[in-house]
Parts: sequence; C-alpha cells; structure tokens
Amino acid sequence: MTLVAGVDTSTQSTKVVVCDADTGAVVREGRAGHPDGTEVAPAHWWTAFQEATAGGLLDGVAAIGVGGQQHGMVLLDEAGEVVRDALLWNDTRSAGAAEDLIAELPGGAAGWAEAVGLVPVASFTVTKLRWVARHEPAVADRAASVMLPHDWITHRLRADGGEPTTDRGDASGTGYWSAATGSYRTDLVRLAFGRDLALPRVAGPAEVVGETAAGALLAAGTGDNMAAALGLGLRPGDLVVSLGTSGTVFGVSAAPVADPSGTVAGFADATGHHLPLVATMNAARVLTAVAGLLGVSLSALAELALAAQPGAGGLTLLPYLDGERTPNLPDARGLLNGLTRGNATPQNLARAAYEGMLCGLADGLDAVRGLGVQVQRVLLIGGAAASPAVRSIAAGLLGVPVSVPSPGEYVALGAARQAAWALSGAAEAPDWQVSAVDATATAESGVRKVYADVRDRAQPLLR
Repeated sequence: MTLVAGVDTSTQSTKVVVCDADTGAVVREGRAGHPDGTEVAPAHWWTAFQEATAGGLLDGVAAIGVGGQQHGMVLLDEAGEVVRDALLWNDTRSAGAAEDLIAELPGGAAGWAEAVGLVPVASFTVTKLRWVARHEPAVADRAASVMLPHDWITHRLRADGGEPTTDRGDASGTGYWSAATGSYRTDLVRLAFGRDLALPRVAGPAEVVGETAAGALLAAGTGDNMAAALGLGLRPGDLVVSLGTSGTVFGVSAAPVADPSGTVAGFADATGHHLPLVATMNAARVLTAVAGLLGVSLSALAELALAAQPGAGGLTLLPYLDGERTPNLPDARGLLNGLTRGNATPQNLARAAYEGMLCGLADGLDAVRGLGVQVQRVLLIGGAAASPAVRSIAAGLLGVPVSVPSPGEYVALGAARQAAWALSGAAEAPDWQVSAVDATATAESGVRKVYADVRDRAQPLLR
C-alpha cells in the first residue's frame, strides 16, 4: 500500500490524516491544538504539526500535502524569519484599511473585482498589509516577503528550504493575485504596503514542490476551502455549505467570476478551475453561544429547536456575534428581534439561532447561483452538519436537495488527495469515493423573507 498524508492547519488545530493513495481510506491520524486568538506566532503551527505527527505517524508516507486557513498574513525578513505574529483571517482590525483600499483603486469595488475577483474586506491578506504599513512601520520596514499559513508550513517541511511556493487556490484569497489571469498584481501589493514584497511562486495543481527530510514528496498544498472541495470530489452542480466556526458556501465553476458587490469572492480551486465562495464569520459559534446562554448542550439545543415551529414564533436572530464578513459588517453585533412574552421560550430562541445562521448561508447560495453557477445539490459539511436540527432546517431553507457526507476531515483528506495526485503524475486526481446521506426537509415557508426584512431594517444599528 502506498501512503500519502494530508495536513489541515486550521484556526483551531492541526489535523493530519495518512491515507491509502489509491482509495483514500484513512490508515491513521493525529491532531494537536493551536492557541486561541486572531494573531498567532507561526511557530505554534509548527509545534502543533510536530505533536500531531509524533510517534511515527508519517512513517512510510510517500507524499504530503498541506491545506491551511486562508488569508493569514505571515511576514518574513530577508533571512526568512517571521517578523510579527501572523494576522489571521478572523482578525478584523484592518476593516478601515479595506475601505481605504477600495476608495484608492480606480473603479472602487468594481475595479477590485475586475482586477482580482474580489472586493477587499478585513479578512483578506491585502488589507492586513495596509494595516501593518500604517500602524507598525518598524515591522513593515523589516518585512521582505509575505506568505500564507499553508505556504509557511510547506516551506518548513522542505529539506532544502528552497524557493517559497503557494498554489492558485490560496493565492486567489490574498487580494493581489488574479484567478482570471493567473498572475500576481504586484501593483496592488505596492498600493497596500507602499513597496514591493517577495511573493511565493504559484505552483501547478499537481506539482511536486520539494521533499521532506525523510524523502516524502511535497505537493503544492492549498487553502482550506479548496482542499475541502478536493476532498469531497466536487463536480459542477455541487455546492458546499460548510458549518465550522465560520460558514462558507462554495462550488466549482469552469469560468472565473467577478462580483462587484463583494458578496462572492472569485477564488480559484486546487484543480485548475474556479471556486466562487461566500463566507460568514458566524456559523457554529452561534449555536455554541446560544447553548451556553440557555445552559444546555448542543444536542439539547437541537432538540429544543426541532420542538419549535418554523419561524420561531416571530423571533429572529441576526447572528453577527463577532462582526460579520458577509454582509460586510465588521463592527456589528448580534440582534434579537421580535421578542414578546408569547414567544420568549427556550425552544424559539434555539430555533432562531439555527434559522439565523442558515438564512445567512442561504443568501450566500443565492448569490453564487446569481453569478451563473449551477446548483443541483448542496453538500452539508463541518462539525455542525451532524446536528439533526441543522440537517432538517437547512434542507427546508436552501431550496435544493441536501446531502450530508459521512463525517471526515475533508480539508486534510483533500490535501492528501492532492499529495496522491502529485505522486502519481497523472492528468487528474485519483478517484476517491465519498458516501453521503440525503437530509429530510421541513417546511420553512416565509422564514427567509422575515429574516431579510429584519436584517434590512436593522442596518442603521449594525454599522
């Protein structure tokens, strides 16, 4: 059996799976946690990788791929040493920088969408460069290059150090690489940072970019959403709704997309195609927060939600607990609307939490479809996808058939599949099968309209 490994270096942890290169069957796996926070020293990721792979986890592995949290800014000096803690995707201090960058580029938001397929928000790397340039000039003066989290881990794994690399998927989330043209926009780096920075070479989808000290080949790696798409074997017509701490909606497209509203980011995928994506900052964390408020477990929260009627008796939660990326409301906070003596029950509050979380993602589905992306089926993934309440309510709100793949570490699996592809030298990635079950819908008539009305009326309070 030929073995390959996939690494998921996420916000919360490092997860590693070792798989059969032919079938994708998981042979063994490891995990280690990351520190909390929105800025983290990259050395912690390396320590977590070492802990997750301790005890010979990678023995006999022929190739490794790394999937990583998107957008994180890793600045390095001329010697390749990190000059400050990495600012992660969920750090919103650069919201003002995003607004400035939009205003400074001719054409504004439409100009950015045309240039790089996205409109700057606080999550994207380009805005973090501007923030550092404006607020930490001494740090900016030391910086010689910038990487993304998966780039940095891949480079640390290389025995020879060698030329830093990234891939088109992760590069497309920076705000200075164009998925449409396949090239960097160094003028946008200069706009944001005031001068040039060295950027990683963009490797091909199945390229071998180096070797580890143990002789394992290194694949190019990719961003976490792109790795998940590869792990799930997405095809045209499939759309993923991912419910982790944050939420994402994405699907495969043969053509690049550019949304001047900024709702849909025109990312590339890990295979040579495109991955239009909508992201929300508040997904499973909303359920955790409301469960804590009610003093119940997540499983009990699901039971409460399913005991309430659709619409939660008129109770609507706008779940912007930590600000929001889509819609772009970095300073917003959550809002509970329609509370009366008649509907003030734990059941309705639980239902409102699920509906609020999923309505935002349903809006994302509509936005992706509105750009011409075919949607025939939704694949529901992430930790919250195991909840019976999520499955039932999502199947009603999304308006298309919903399937739930068997639980798995799909980012790590996608990175492993990329490693198997690089190892094989084949024209296409190996065909790894993913099993799924269909979700049964409950009627959700009118819920999304009420949610949209509340959101629109609340805009002055949210900004």
